[in-house]
Amino acid sequence: MLRLKGILMIVIGSMLWGMTGSIVEWILGNTEFSVPFILVIRLVIAGIGLLVYLAYKKEDIFALWKTAYWRNQLIVFSIFGMVGLQYTFFYAIETSNAVVATLLQFSAPIFVALYVSLVNKKMPPRYQVIGIAGTLAGLFLLLTNGSLGTLLVSPQALMWGVAVGLTFAFYTLYPARLMKEWSILIIVGWSMIIGGVMLGIMNQVWKSAEWQMLGDPKLSFILLVMILFSTIAFVLFLSSMKYITAVETSILSSMEPLTVMVISVIWFERMLEIYQLLGVVLMLIFVTWLSVGGNKVEAKRTEYANSR
Repeated sequence: MLRLKGILMIVIGSMLWGMTGSIVEWILGNTEFSVPFILVIRLVIAGIGLLVYLAYKKEDIFALWKTAYWRNQLIVFSIFGMVGLQYTFFYAIETSNAVVATLLQFSAPIFVALYVSLVNKKMPPRYQVIGIAGTLAGLFLLLTNGSLGTLLVSPQALMWGVAVGLTFAFYTLYPARLMKEWSILIIVGWSMIIGGVMLGIMNQVWKSAEWQMLGDPKLSFILLVMILFSTIAFVLFLSSMKYITAVETSILSSMEPLTVMVISVIWFERMLEIYQLLGVVLMLIFVTWLSVGGNKVEAKRTEYANSR
């Protein structure tokens, strides 16, 4: 039953996150809201909501701030991880669409594999080389529909897409120590608030004329739904890891781009070309391959360590 609970969590969480991407695409394409303003509202409200929930559950949400080492790590993660990932993801949506932006974030395992290889000063193992090559082949088909002379997204969109992969890799690697020491939800809640406040100060959001648009009940409702969906998705995604393996998480999270594609067909009447669809399939297969291969390597290391 616990495993089924984990599976339902990751499937529902991935679908809600996919819906969030489509909602963001609609907001950026049909309103005057800017990326920084949306992010400030989203991060601060979601962060406060998480911390209020944790305080209600009697969690000590301020303990982390008592140690400079953890406090500094949290601030770095908040700026370059939490804000970095969402800022690049939103701009990737604005310059392309939710489908492309969502799939480009699946390039993150490539950057993780290359970083680990550089740190260890070793060539990537064979399974990673195969996974990287397959993912890049799928990405090529997605962005060109198989034509060498055609790029279906703008260079700006491609730049933001690469940035999404890089920031997602950082988001995955950097907070490992933090999240072993502290509650995941506490880290997420504080990083949302810190990131949102800093982004708001940098953009002087209090001077924005966009506050007036919040007087429109329809727009306020859509923003609220986006914040609610993304926060629930985050909580479900992270909580699912207690009940299922990293491999199962990787495979089932493919519901995210599939959800975005279905919504794009129904809502935006947008359909990918045949070679683009083939590229999507290749990317999902080889990203899963990277996760499965990494899990097997880790299992062998653990078995070897326990046998000594």
